[in-house]
Amino acid sequence: MAEQGVTPRSKDYARWYTDVVLKAELADYSPVKGCMVIRPYGYALWENIREQLDRRFKATGHVNAYFPLFIPMSFLEKEKEHVEGFSPELAVVTHGGGKKLDEPLVVRPTSETIINAMYAKWVRSYRDLPILINQWANVVRWEMRTRLFLRTTEFLWQEGHTAHASQEEAEEEARRILDIYTDFAVNEAAIPVIPGMKSEKEKFAGAVWSSTIEAMMGDKKALQAGTSHYLGQNFARAFGTRFLNKNNELEYVYQTSWGVSTRMVGAVIMVHGDDKGLVLPPRLAPIQVVIVPIWRKEEQKHTVLGEAEKVFKELQASGVRVKLDDREGVSPGFKFNDWEMRGVPLRIEIGPRDVENHVVVVSRRDIPGKEGKSTFGREGLVQVVRELLDAVQSSLLEKATRFRDENTHEVRNYDEFKEVLESEGGFIKVPWAGSPEDEVRIKEETKATIRCFPFEYEGEGGTCFYTGKKADKIAIFAKAY
Repeated sequence: MAEQGVTPRSKDYARWYTDVVLKAELADYSPVKGCMVIRPYGYALWENIREQLDRRFKATGHVNAYFPLFIPMSFLEKEKEHVEGFSPELAVVTHGGGKKLDEPLVVRPTSETIINAMYAKWVRSYRDLPILINQWANVVRWEMRTRLFLRTTEFLWQEGHTAHASQEEAEEEARRILDIYTDFAVNEAAIPVIPGMKSEKEKFAGAVWSSTIEAMMGDKKALQAGTSHYLGQNFARAFGTRFLNKNNELEYVYQTSWGVSTRMVGAVIMVHGDDKGLVLPPRLAPIQVVIVPIWRKEEQKHTVLGEAEKVFKELQASGVRVKLDDREGVSPGFKFNDWEMRGVPLRIEIGPRDVENHVVVVSRRDIPGKEGKSTFGREGLVQVVRELLDAVQSSLLEKATRFRDENTHEVRNYDEFKEVLESEGGFIKVPWAGSPEDEVRIKEETKATIRCFPFEYEGEGGTCFYTGKKADKIAIFAKAY
């Protein structure tokens, strides 16, 4: 049973976030520092995320497989940029079975190396390509500063790893996946992400280029919600993953990798949540509708519960994820607060008078107070509920998009950039012609980074706000999680 009340977002956003995760029973702290226990309600939300992504992957020809948790240290060392990028985060096993291992094993931070070792065995000819494999797995990155769902030592994710016969095909794959991520974020999570390219400084270790979907959280910080990388032939060369092409010549495969993690749960919380707790988009909510029967006298109980059970069965039969809260010993007000904390999109109240009048009262989680409450007749209720769920879904996306747009700024120079970042926060859209060194200096001075070069503005430029040089791209800067 969720404990009531959370710290107001305006008072302490970080505390609010943790309160929501704990009190909505999404996750809890593990005895192992930096790790989390995902509770059933939180895992149900992750399962819905996973189901929607998995469906999209399979519709585009991808298949699931599983690769080992342990990776020989020598595998990571084969790709120079890769090992340098991950070395501070590695968890290394040196002993097993009571003996020191001949070679240390790394607990996977990501799987490019172990998967390439297998692809090198499996690929012989262009006829073996493409390989379109995804795995749902856990990974470990030894984070110093952790936060539930957003950054934990161990987390769950999917990681896709594909191999192709040409650069063009591999790059098309990486962009296709980012389109899938964008479609999922917008249409299922109701999060208006910005798809674009990462800078050289921010790209994945070992990639030729990295693309990303960037989202604005409720405190105006950015969150990298998913990434898709074109790896070129870097890992193929390291592991000798070659194929005989149509000209009967040996060639290294061209590869991609891509992933979305349980961080997406954190994004849903921070984009849509309010001072009452979670606000879940209906398409991902573990429970879309909760029914709360209300009676004062014992003789009313049978009638009210009977009607509530009828509504429950009708909605369940139509495919709605519905819960009948028939708990006794707690007040209706407590139940209302409890389900608001858990972010259930719709609440249906049924009392004795409602049964007599053949109506129900429906409250929308996204609209507080009386404005979100309406009375509907019993006839055609299933259709009404479906329309209301769609309305909540659309409303959340519209609200999040409006918030992002209102907090996206344009500036003319670096002084203005620093002033706006400090006073307003949010995303800052600027022409960019700086170097990686310039990017580092800006980060050191302001804590803001280039989140991406949005595809939306490809071909646009202007005068770089930092260097004053002619710019051939637009960048989005922000402070980020």
